Amino acid sequence: MTLGGRVLLQWAVVLGLVLTVGQAMTVQAQDDRFSFHRQSMVEDQIVRRGVKDPDVVQAMGEVPRHAFVPEHLQNQAYVDGPLAIGSGQTISQPYIVALMTELLELDGDEKVLEIGTGSGYQAAVLARVAREVFTVEIREELGQQAEKRLEDLGYDNIHLRIADGYQGWPEEAPFDGIMVTAAPGTVPQPLIDQLKEGGKLVIPVGDFFQDLLVLTKTPDGVERREIIPVRFVPMIGEVEDQKN
Repeated sequence: MTLGGRVLLQWAVVLGLVLTVGQAMTVQAQDDRFSFHRQSMVEDQIVRRGVKDPDVVQAMGEVPRHAFVPEHLQNQAYVDGPLAIGSGQTISQPYIVALMTELLELDGDEKVLEIGTGSGYQAAVLARVAREVFTVEIREELGQQAEKRLEDLGYDNIHLRIADGYQGWPEEAPFDGIMVTAAPGTVPQPLIDQLKEGGKLVIPVGDFFQDLLVLTKTPDGVERREIIPVRFVPMIGEVEDQKN
């Protein structure tokens, strides 16, 4: 290589480093801008409402919710409510995300299935408190956006599939926990079948009126516990055929 070529290569390396550092500083500056609001969200919306699991509280304080909403809504990312993310879908209220995560009773070594990836935010929170997360999104555009977002944020323990979530992810079953973030009229049997004994399924069930349920698989069957009334977007796909 000529002297001129070596100089150009060195400058290219330097420029690449500058751009990388610049991008990292931009991300850090953005996160710093939202960190106060995120911590306020954790204290005011989550801890004060009774979420106690320290791993869940920590995860909610670490995952940058603003990175999972459209840019024009980022200033509202830490408000006490759901936000639209496109395709008629929403990112759930922070408290509901924390509550549903806590209800799975994870200790950090579990394999978890999520049905309804949406923006990827709930999967990111789960990835902080579980060993491995498998998440299914039926809407291709949302799934592709979430996959890129999660990769850009460095989540390497999340596996995403674009498919109908009614059948779960049978090749990876059984799961220690399953979470559903869209509401079917009745609980899909394939999801119960894919739970390990002792595992929990957290799911909103109902049409207009919905209840958040925790189903625990036991040697004698399935125990059902009602938590609170909720309002989720309806589950679509094969589950709709079960109504007929």
